[in-house]
Amino acid sequence: MITISEAAAAQIRTMMEQDDDAVYMRVGVQGGGCTGLSYGMGFDTEVHDDDQQITINNIDLVIDKESAPMLDGVTIDYKQNMMGGGFTLDNPNAIANCGCGASFRTATNAGKPEDC
Repeated sequence: MITISEAAAAQIRTMMEQDDDAVYMRVGVQGGGCTGLSYGMGFDTEVHDDDQQITINNIDLVIDKESAPMLDGVTIDYKQNMMGGGFTLDNPNAIANCGCGASFRTATNAGKPEDC
């Protein structure tokens, strides 16, 4: 199960209201980044046959089958500071993270590390 904080949900809803094509928020994992796996977040208009679909804080979320185990237990938050704002993902499955927090690896999936 994924958790979306109220701050993140509010920011996502605002972004979806500004994007006429946004129906679902898609969260996934792909190979890359200096640690091996990178997060992906964006909006989508459809649900694929191998997607999980859940609603959290009034956000319709879709996750592909391969990403779901690596995202189980993730908390998505949105933090605002004097330098701007951004989403953060706290992943209990990650055994290593890169310095900027954009990539990770799990005990069962090292991904495909790339040079930073």
